[in-house]
Amino acid sequence: MLAISESIPKLFTREKKSRSNQRTAIVDIGSNSIRLVVYQGPARVPAILFNEKVMAGLGKELATTGAIADDSMALAVRGLERFRHLCDDMAVDNIKSFATAAVRDASNGKDLLKVASQIGFDVMVLDGEEEAELTALGVISAIPDAKGIVGDLGGGSLELALVENGKVLDKYSFPLGVLRVADLRAKGKDKLKRQVRKMLKKTGWEKDGQQLPFYLVGGSWRSLARLDMYDSGYPLRVIHHYEMQPQRARRLVSQLARMSRDKLKAVPGLSTSRIPTLNDAAWLLSLLVRHFDSSKMVVSAYGVREGMLFQSISKAEAKRDPLLLATEDSGSAQARFPANSKLLGKWIAEIFSDDPPEWQRIRQAACNLGDVAWRANPNFRAERGLVMGLHGNWVGITGPEREMLGQALYTSFGGGANIFAGGGKLASEEATQRAICWGLAMRLGQRLSGGTRNPLEQTRIRKSGDRLELVMAGDLTHLYGDAVAKRHGNLANKLNLESAMVSE
Repeated sequence: MLAISESIPKLFTREKKSRSNQRTAIVDIGSNSIRLVVYQGPARVPAILFNEKVMAGLGKELATTGAIADDSMALAVRGLERFRHLCDDMAVDNIKSFATAAVRDASNGKDLLKVASQIGFDVMVLDGEEEAELTALGVISAIPDAKGIVGDLGGGSLELALVENGKVLDKYSFPLGVLRVADLRAKGKDKLKRQVRKMLKKTGWEKDGQQLPFYLVGGSWRSLARLDMYDSGYPLRVIHHYEMQPQRARRLVSQLARMSRDKLKAVPGLSTSRIPTLNDAAWLLSLLVRHFDSSKMVVSAYGVREGMLFQSISKAEAKRDPLLLATEDSGSAQARFPANSKLLGKWIAEIFSDDPPEWQRIRQAACNLGDVAWRANPNFRAERGLVMGLHGNWVGITGPEREMLGQALYTSFGGGANIFAGGGKLASEEATQRAICWGLAMRLGQRLSGGTRNPLEQTRIRKSGDRLELVMAGDLTHLYGDAVAKRHGNLANKLNLESAMVSE
């Protein structure tokens, strides 16, 4: 049995500080890597405080020896010891730990579980279907309208689940992890193809699984998406909800056959530890997409860990919009007057009542973040808002919608009525111009109110004929100063209306 640091028992004696935002740590013992993620914030969409992985390669010798290799075991133990120390130092309130294919299949998997227990981790070994269920729930939590097949490629296994209307309809697990694909390919040109067909036949999805989106989960497939983003010149670096046409899977296979390791290392965001398995991951993906005749591929940054968190919350909490909840939480934490940001959305809503529902939520998300840049240097507030919208750690939002969110915040914080540099590549011209109008309306509301509640609660803005009217009680007309009038005029001009202050 491997030795454990004598300092570990001390970790259980330290008192944790009380706080309103509970911290939850998840330790994911996978076949390729072991990862610690520490979350804090709303249970529906907690923010990530810390994220680290150890490429232990627990499953690298399973196909040949049936056991976890000694060097992999040693890496795992050292990693778990470090993670347990960090959990204690971060005053984590709750620790969840689980293991997947390598540990459940290895002849010496129980040895690792025993050591993990002594270190302080009560590891739950997930069976294949449990893993598939949790992965699917993770995708549903991040993409609530997901309808299609969720595929989670790990080192030792492949999990597939059929999802629709927020439910997991069916699920399967196959011993077809990326560490095993290479062995199958080495046995002949068509060995992998035959094995995939044989396994997928068990699903019975010849009809129900056809021509649906295929949701990609797992580090190897996310790395493929990074390569595709680089190859296609995609303007955002955000991997979540990145979409690829099905033919791109086959292109990735041929592209990887031509690319050297040095060229792959130059791809932004691509983990070098994933490079050895990329070709195998691409081959498997191309076979799956072809078999299911997938309509598109969609990357999910959420998977089994987030599914475990999602499973533990109430049904009412699970139904909350993850984008609006996360932006509200982030906006409140950074705003001068937290309650005002949400109210701002209500104040401008009347003049944008013809926005489709999918735009309305993006508009409200922008208002939730409507005061996040006030601490920044005045010359860079627009850029600060843009970064929050474009690159914030949001889910429940597509690439084009991120552009709208970023544009609205850029305009609101003083970027003007022009499209931000590099913008307009994902969102339509109509959507971009609408976001600019939102930003101008937000800018007006913030100037009128000074970031406080009362002026917004006691005034309203409305369209009346060819006029954009700011309606104020007689004893509040002094709030209509020159700066307010200027911003009122800018918004009216953008909407092709005349600005007018109306006293009632």
